Amino acid sequence: MSALTVITRAGEEQTVEGKCGVSVMEIIRSNGFGDLLALCSGSCSCATCHVYVGPEFYDALPAMREDENELLDASSHRTANSRLSCQIAFSDILDGLRVTIAPED
Repeated sequence: MSALTVITRAGEEQTVEGKCGVSVMEIIRSNGFGDLLALCSGSCSCATCHVYVGPEFYDALPAMREDENELLDASSHRTANSRLSCQIAFSDILDGLRVTIAPED
């Protein structure tokens, strides 16, 4: 089992199974984390799936596309480890990934 650890806005931490080829956003939503709204359902148009990626995995992620970068720029909670979880396809390389759900804008 590949693992994805999700930290909620309240600081609660839960490890769930990460399925290869499925977006981190979909994994989080399918495991009942209500903090992650993901209003656009993964079309990279709303930034309501904003997460902070654990620094040990940040460089393993695919490069950020311009549309994702622009959406994150609009967030007042952007950090160096910010990503949109809809743009991260889970894979074996990401086994053990930890993400924190960002505050709402």
